[in-house]
Amino acid sequence: MNTLHAALIDAAHEAAKRPAFYKALMNADVFVIGHTDQPGEQDGHHTLPQGAGVSLVNWEKADGTPVIPFFTHLEALQRAIDSETTYLALPARSLFEMTLGATLFLNPKSDYGKEFVPHEIEALLQTGMNQQAQTRVVEKETQVLLGQPSQYPQAMVNALNQLLPSHPSVRAAYLCLMHNPAEDEKPTLLVGFEGERLEQAMREAGSVVADTAPEGQPVDFVVVDESGSGLGGYMKESGAFYQCAGEMQA
Repeated sequence: MNTLHAALIDAAHEAAKRPAFYKALMNADVFVIGHTDQPGEQDGHHTLPQGAGVSLVNWEKADGTPVIPFFTHLEALQRAIDSETTYLALPARSLFEMTLGATLFLNPKSDYGKEFVPHEIEALLQTGMNQQAQTRVVEKETQVLLGQPSQYPQAMVNALNQLLPSHPSVRAAYLCLMHNPAEDEKPTLLVGFEGERLEQAMREAGSVVADTAPEGQPVDFVVVDESGSGLGGYMKESGAFYQCAGEMQA
């Protein structure tokens, strides 16, 4: 078992481990079924020169839609095929770039696998995570309703509590429910982050929240400053669901 496959297994069991899996994937070589147009090709790992043509095998899912299989390690590929075939090893990033717009499946016919749809692949290439945040700017003073969720998103909060200790730049994280009746049909869960250099932590948290938030529940992120006014002030009064160990001791 290689590092990438171990990260895949961890990610399957714990949502908080999924950002680490995506980071490992984007730095790993993966195996694909296919061949190049280079002379003298043999099964195995090739260095592809610029402009080389690559032909990859497409399989079909149960509903008939095409999917490109790829694998964390050679043994997973060998278990998935019935006869000898040519294969290539190449960086996962290169594979995603050359197949942009297609659906890929990691480790089909294995105990642990994952489908990657086009929008996930695009986000991975741009941000390193499988979800891409959308920024909203409040251009004028807005009246909103704030409160605490009647059904606490425990799975989401648990996953964030597992993730955030790996980001010491996050001093605290908060949760509330926000509703702007003029614009939003339903209330939004709002996660507030306090600290410095929060971009990477929030990016990874977005990936975790996408998998653990209550179904159909919109979730937004906000940076909480130290002024204690407005939205951040309400969050601080309500109390943090996560505090960095150093902050708790301070």
